[in-house]
Amino acid sequence: MGVNVKVVSKSSLWGVDFLTFVTLGTQGQDFNRLIKYVELGIQKGLIKDKVIVQAGQTEYKSDLVEIRSYIPKEEQDKLYEECDLLITHGGVGSIIGGLKHSKKIIAVARLKELGEHVNDHQLEILDTFIGSGYIMGADSEDSFIGSLEKIKKFKPKKYKSNTNNLIKMLDSFINK
Repeated sequence: MGVNVKVVSKSSLWGVDFLTFVTLGTQGQDFNRLIKYVELGIQKGLIKDKVIVQAGQTEYKSDLVEIRSYIPKEEQDKLYEECDLLITHGGVGSIIGGLKHSKKIIAVARLKELGEHVNDHQLEILDTFIGSGYIMGADSEDSFIGSLEKIKKFKPKKYKSNTNNLIKMLDSFINK
């Protein structure tokens, strides 16, 4: 006698089968570029279900994604836990939040030259996490679409805290 079992994603708690959580951090500068990349992914059919964006200071209107400037910590923790895909800026806290929940992550650095941040430290952060096999990254519209196409087959390295090395890396960056 067989038993039919339906595997249900944790994101079904949000009323969908697949949930993408996008976090832009809380910087004072806009990061419209990443939301535009996400919208393009939706238009190309690479992101098919619910997208919730924690936009922080970024002001952006969209008919394709749910944008909220602020999400209380408890709800944000639930989103990290229940999302199927995390798309984020290059902030250490956002990346670690996803890694602690074993999420597949695509990260895009905020860039100084585009007025998205005061410096380009997020590029170095992403280089470290990508180079270690924890996340996928993108630095353009095309590479973001490429990451979306590859993310299902991506097998991220299991997260292991590397706080001491990270502190050394940040200390080295600050003292340059």
